[in-house]
Amino acid sequence: MIDTQNAAKKAVDSAHTAADNVLDSAKEAVQSTRDAANNTLDKAARKVDELHGEVNPLIDDLAARAQDLASRGISYCADTTERARRQLNQAADVTTRYVVEQPGKSMLLAAAAGAAVATLCLLSRRPSRRHEY
Repeated sequence: MIDTQNAAKKAVDSAHTAADNVLDSAKEAVQSTRDAANNTLDKAARKVDELHGEVNPLIDDLAARAQDLASRGISYCADTTERARRQLNQAADVTTRYVVEQPGKSMLLAAAAGAAVATLCLLSRRPSRRHEY
């Protein structure tokens, strides 16, 4: 019984760790996107300032559209990160609930998955046999 609880806790911890890792990666991607967008916007703003005396209204309009597009892109990345976080948390909750409600099946599934991975590892390390006639 204690082994089942420990295995369930380890499975839950693994799910949470995986969710946290994915969330951290998503946060880093969003931050990188924000930094790149900010740098691009800064460069565009400097260029607009340099050419301000000689630019026509069409270029001003294009710069505003580019800035709006960059802002929407940043918002989209932030929304996507939040959505990913919610989905990962939901998956972790579902996994936890399943492990708690079905500890025997959870152990069997984990054992089957481990056996499959071990079999694949063993098969991939075998030297290939070539028959020469």
